[in-house]
Amino acid sequence: MSAPVFSTLGCRLNAYDTEAMREMADAAGLSEAVVVNTCAVTAEAVRKARQEIRRLSRENPGVPVIVTGCAAQTEPETFASMPEVTKVIGNHEKMQPQTWADLRAPDLIGETEKVLVDDIMSVQETAGHLIDGFGRHRAYVQVQNGCDHRCTFCIIPFGRGNSRSVPAGVVVEQIKRLVGRGFNEVVLTGVDLTSWGGDLPGTPRLGDLVMRILRLVPDLPRLRISSIDSIEADENLMLAIATEPRLMPHLHLSLQAGDDMVLKRMKRRHLRDDAIAFCEEARRLRPDMVFGADIIAGFPTETDEMFANSVKLVSDCDLTFLHVFPYSARQGTPAARMPAVKGPVIRDRAAQLRAAGDAALRRHLDAQIGKTHRVLTEGPRLGRTEQFTEVTFQTDQPEGTLMDLTIKGHDGQRLTV
Repeated sequence: MSAPVFSTLGCRLNAYDTEAMREMADAAGLSEAVVVNTCAVTAEAVRKARQEIRRLSRENPGVPVIVTGCAAQTEPETFASMPEVTKVIGNHEKMQPQTWADLRAPDLIGETEKVLVDDIMSVQETAGHLIDGFGRHRAYVQVQNGCDHRCTFCIIPFGRGNSRSVPAGVVVEQIKRLVGRGFNEVVLTGVDLTSWGGDLPGTPRLGDLVMRILRLVPDLPRLRISSIDSIEADENLMLAIATEPRLMPHLHLSLQAGDDMVLKRMKRRHLRDDAIAFCEEARRLRPDMVFGADIIAGFPTETDEMFANSVKLVSDCDLTFLHVFPYSARQGTPAARMPAVKGPVIRDRAAQLRAAGDAALRRHLDAQIGKTHRVLTEGPRLGRTEQFTEVTFQTDQPEGTLMDLTIKGHDGQRLTV
């Protein structure tokens, strides 16, 4: 093996981090190593990380194994105790070029401490400038990291630290470079994206950043924002939704539940009616707006009636893309101490939510037949509309280009042309 092998588990931000680590490892001249970038969002995610570490160790005998990411940050001892693991590196340390320079042999093979994980809560800035996006077709730009909120089910703030923002000027310059390299779409990413700017001078808001990007990078065809907390949507973000056609009509919402009591026990900052009102207003401002959402099935204390409110939220908010998470207790979170819903019930509720999501997606796909969409090609036979709906092609198409295509049908998951 001449170059490190990287494995990424979890969210898009982790994928961004992996690309930054790959560049730093290359610059440092690190050769043989396996790097596993872990996720901590559920207990199942940690189990999968351990499984991945064992698999890669078997496939690369004698090669040092480095474990990093959110699970490494929140429970470093879990991975340090694994015989396959050579080094455990925290989320802040993994983004420092010096860390990768120090990992060159002989340090890597055990002459330094096995665990390099400091207090993530003490980190005051984020390294959004390390790489100019990644991906061949759309570029992902990290503008924020960490989270100041403490939802009772979530371990992520202890893996990512407090909220830190990348200054707007840095973001704009990065996007200008990406457009110059030929990217037709940029996606703004972060752990808690709508908190962007709270730690910057003048406390700007996410909508200010969006408007500034669109104003100062006029050649950018498409700007997309990833998951947001709808209760924190600011006036300028709503103005951008209403007036800026280059801002894509797709928002992924961190809703988590559709019952007020469950939302309160989750320590969320919105209620059911807030979510519905936001979706109605955003769709009034932009009639072609579609929504994705995260919803947890089987949160502790959730009754059948409470769960029914979550299912009904799919239609009340007219959601299109559903990410369903069966509740998984994370040690150290308040929710883990609440009365649990039984496992079979959680699995059944997750299946019901997924079925509701499948039906919602089918309704959306049905409504697109006969319409013409501008599609960004992601591969020879795959692209996405402005609403982030997948489209399949009958013949090979040039990758990374924008094409106006009329929808002829769908297969239940993707549109066809």
